[in-house]
Amino acid sequence: MIEYSRRIRTAEIVLVTSLIFSFIASLCIGSYNLTPQEVFSSLATDSPIIWDIRLPRIVTTILVGASLAVSGAVMQCILRNPLASPFTLGISQGAAFGAAFAIIYLGAGLMHRTGESITILNPYLVPFFAFFGSLISVSVILTLSKIRDLSPEAMILAGVAMASLFQAATMLMQYFAEDVMVASVVFWTFGDMGRTNWNEIYIILSAFAVCTTYFIFRRMDYNALTLSDETAISLGVNPQRVRLESLLLSSFLTAICVSFTGIVGFVGLVAPHSIRISVSGDHRYLIPFSTVFGATLLLIADTFGRTVLSPVLIPVGIVTAFVGAPVFIYLLLMGSWR
Repeated sequence: MIEYSRRIRTAEIVLVTSLIFSFIASLCIGSYNLTPQEVFSSLATDSPIIWDIRLPRIVTTILVGASLAVSGAVMQCILRNPLASPFTLGISQGAAFGAAFAIIYLGAGLMHRTGESITILNPYLVPFFAFFGSLISVSVILTLSKIRDLSPEAMILAGVAMASLFQAATMLMQYFAEDVMVASVVFWTFGDMGRTNWNEIYIILSAFAVCTTYFIFRRMDYNALTLSDETAISLGVNPQRVRLESLLLSSFLTAICVSFTGIVGFVGLVAPHSIRISVSGDHRYLIPFSTVFGATLLLIADTFGRTVLSPVLIPVGIVTAFVGAPVFIYLLLMGSWR
């Protein structure tokens, strides 16, 4: 028991320290490098490099990484499968389909210059359709699970099928869209943390705060669900209600992030699984630790993407795909989901 408590305490210190160090390093590193002293001095002034460029990007990265990680941890619990995540279940692709529909047909997004950036003209319309798209994916998976009593492995395969379907539908919309709108959607789907302003950051923060509060409140219920539905019921937990509410909230949180930043894959898969095998599978610790580790992981990936080939910026979605895909294959080969 003492050894377990020591491991938890060590993990807390390492994770928080890593996040703080990554935050400071990300503020310092860029096309124009700053020393830590210059960064702290700039924070006290209206430095445009810090307040208008780097800080919004870093805060967005932390919130999105934390959101995707905590969503992945919850999905892996309620589906009893460590391979579940917003990306592998097709929720990200469904949200991307809804957001692309709003951009192409409802005029919710417009590119400034091809290949540079996209502005979300209506910060509420895109998240609404992104949430609707993610809800379609979740509804199909839940319906199939109830009708056919799908195994956890089959539910993952159903998510892969839904992801392919949404990707095909998105490409079909692009085929008939104008060139500028196609370029906007393609650029948007890369996954980039530099598109948000402070108003959009507040929206992501609000969604993150509400959903994460619920997840933490339900952390003991998630521990009961990892045993069996019968055990959970005997402990006073309603498994169906907890699964439905958790899936809806995690889908909503994913949709909000995807609508503003594009598709960022594998963070929701890698972060919770890494915490589970290295620290603890107890959701009292798994949920907060995954949140911090997901934020750190995405922040490191984004910093790497914007500095490795500077001044060329590599979208963070590309970096996470290069890292996450081998991990996903490793889990499949090692049978870690069994």
